[in-house]
Amino acid sequence: MKYLMLVCVDESLVLPPEDAAVSDCPGQWAEVAGRNVWLSGSQLQGVSDATTVRVRDSEVLIADGPFTETKEQIAGFDVIECADLDEAIEVASKHPVARHGVLELRPFRQG
Repeated sequence: MKYLMLVCVDESLVLPPEDAAVSDCPGQWAEVAGRNVWLSGSQLQGVSDATTVRVRDSEVLIADGPFTETKEQIAGFDVIECADLDEAIEVASKHPVARHGVLELRPFRQG
């Protein structure tokens, strides 16, 4: 089953050096890279570069900034393929940001 893993953090957070280089696979995340469950992912620009688009009564409404008004914002994403939710949770728990932010797992719809 494929899962989208949204990586959410407070933009003001400065990660410790051992967690800052996610792309360099520090710590336990290196183990995940070797298991062939990670399919793709990337960091995103900050929320100041976000644009929200809505259509209401046939009118396109555009706003600067993110849709949600929360302390933690989506900072990146990963697509993982795991046998089940239990494995996806175990993989997410090894992500460096899990100790500082929130990882949201969502399965892709089938068919």
